[in-house]
Amino acid sequence: MATTTATGAEGTRKLRRNLKARHLNMIAIGGAIGTGLFVASGETIAEAGPGGALTAYALIGIMVWLVMQSLGEMSAYLPVAGSFQEYGTRFVSPSFGFAMGWNYWFNWAITVAAELVAAALVMKYWFPEVDSIVWSAGFLAILFTINALSVRAFGEGEFWFAAIKVITVVVFLILGVAMIFGIMGGEMTSGENWTTGDAPFVGGGMGILAVFIVAGYSFQGTELVGIAAGEAENPEKTLPRAIRTIFWRIMLFYIGAIAIIGFLIPYTDPNLLRASEENIAVSPFTLVFDRAGIALAAGLMNAVILTSVLSAGNSGLFASTRMLYSLANNGDAPKFLGKLSKHHVPMNALYATTAVGMAGFITSLVGDGAAYTFLLTLSALAGFITWMGISWSHYKFRAALKAQNKSLDELPYRAKFFPLGAVIALVLCFGVVIGQAYGPIVNQENMFAILSPYLGIPVFLALWFGHKMVKKTKGVDPAHADLSRVVD
Repeated sequence: MATTTATGAEGTRKLRRNLKARHLNMIAIGGAIGTGLFVASGETIAEAGPGGALTAYALIGIMVWLVMQSLGEMSAYLPVAGSFQEYGTRFVSPSFGFAMGWNYWFNWAITVAAELVAAALVMKYWFPEVDSIVWSAGFLAILFTINALSVRAFGEGEFWFAAIKVITVVVFLILGVAMIFGIMGGEMTSGENWTTGDAPFVGGGMGILAVFIVAGYSFQGTELVGIAAGEAENPEKTLPRAIRTIFWRIMLFYIGAIAIIGFLIPYTDPNLLRASEENIAVSPFTLVFDRAGIALAAGLMNAVILTSVLSAGNSGLFASTRMLYSLANNGDAPKFLGKLSKHHVPMNALYATTAVGMAGFITSLVGDGAAYTFLLTLSALAGFITWMGISWSHYKFRAALKAQNKSLDELPYRAKFFPLGAVIALVLCFGVVIGQAYGPIVNQENMFAILSPYLGIPVFLALWFGHKMVKKTKGVDPAHADLSRVVD
């Protein structure tokens, strides 16, 4: 059995490469399909119109594809559990890699807490009298068990979680097209929803900008495939294959779903602004399934939303555990966190991450939940910081290849449109980050509300420069960057 050469505290015990190609494909797809598509897509159409929502999601999709091109090139060449934390360390600076790793770990550890809160809200649809903490504790136990068993158990769990989401979207697309052409009752849709009122672009460029930010959050999680690369079977072949298919599948799902919603539901429909985990009955998916005559459509979509929440929690626990494990192996976290179980799972890192996720959930129950809201605010930009870090690390990776006279033919997978692609991804990510203030400014909120979305930036910079001051590290010279491949 091939394994990564990174070792835990037990020396010879290593992570196992037990994730197959089908696991990687579903991890990549499942990471991007969630409540952003099933619930928030309706709100984006209401705010920007069907044309504005399509434009925003297409632009974000292209940005994510470019980021994934960068990640795919590096992870196929160097498939390790730490992924972009390792790349930041090797090609930018040890301090940059340190900040990238802890930023990503914190982001997903808090996301686990957020998914526990969301899962409890979803369960209230069926069991309104049961206390939220019962469901959250039960789901956390399930996610912990899946991750503790083995990486194969995680891969299988995520495969089936993601498969349910994919099947739902495919059925939605088929039914939607049939309804548009009048095959399933009613008459053929004339497309009036795209021409009435301010459609297809509501609010013009500013409407697109507002949706642009929401779309950016919807796509977060696609980079999980880079973390999974450290335990992927035959990564030189399976990773490029997964990267090539991610973009087209995700774009088909998002663009197709938004186009169908735009045809079947007018952007002025008040239901589109009311959908949430607490009111799944007015999710655009629920509305379309209901009009198609599917019995218990709301209950069906509630089950799918629950699957999405558990999928996100499962992936979040896996990603943050592996990142903490990698930090420990690099000497950037306590060494005991790098210890592996007999099933080759970093159990101490899993215990620590689970404890943080549980603590985050508990803060949501204390008082008015202000502490929990603050934690979510701190982690809000972590995903975009990670994407920018991937693009920058890729730029420096290529600089190292050039400086050391390495041929691009040595790369198992080569990113398209380099260096323009990496630069465009950086610029678009930066635009999304700057745009965080758009909503509070438009709503004339106070200065704290305008600045609070950016709280994650000074935390990241403090990690970066704090480590630099303590360790006296310097930027990596491309001519001396570590291009060794630690895969056997």
